[in-house]
Amino acid sequence: MRKYFITGLLILVPLAITAWVLNLVISTMDQSLLFVPLRWQPRTLFGFDIPGLGTVLTVLIVFFTGLLTNNLVGKYVVRLWEKLLTRIPVVSSLYSSVKQVSDTLFSSSGNAFRKAVLIPYPHAQSWTIAFLTGTPGGDVKNHLVGDFVSVYVPTTPNPTSGFFLMMARKDVVELDMSVDAALKYIVSMGVVAPDEAPEAIEASKK
Repeated sequence: MRKYFITGLLILVPLAITAWVLNLVISTMDQSLLFVPLRWQPRTLFGFDIPGLGTVLTVLIVFFTGLLTNNLVGKYVVRLWEKLLTRIPVVSSLYSSVKQVSDTLFSSSGNAFRKAVLIPYPHAQSWTIAFLTGTPGGDVKNHLVGDFVSVYVPTTPNPTSGFFLMMARKDVVELDMSVDAALKYIVSMGVVAPDEAPEAIEASKK
């Protein structure tokens, strides 16, 4: 009975967690329907809600926002909007910080979270996986002697929290591993081991 119970857990728990996450994401994105006039909402038109309709609306809004702002007129409007926000005392600092982070994470030209690395943490005799986020800047780099990089060390099993560290580049080992594989390795607490790199497989055959 114990064997069958554990087998059932191994099948149902991933399905339940996946369904819970999808439900959370879809229900959150469905909130965009609140911006639609009441007379155009599904409950008014059809008498019932349509799950996922707000998600489609959110995706369309994001897509057309990018489409409209990807030209001279759109960029000009965005600059005016950002200039207006920077004049509001509290909003300016919050918006600037969030924009810098989002530009770093989502920009195709950025290097943040595009390389998994191995670092000694929390002491020299143990190692953990981290992600390169850039190089130290501002007055910080004036107090660091040598070549340093910035890394983010995610916690297990929740990688959305973690630690920001600045380490000597010589102590950071770049891994031949995709970011997705590294995240799976971290979230699974080392249970789901990533596949070996092709170079390592070839070297083991020699």
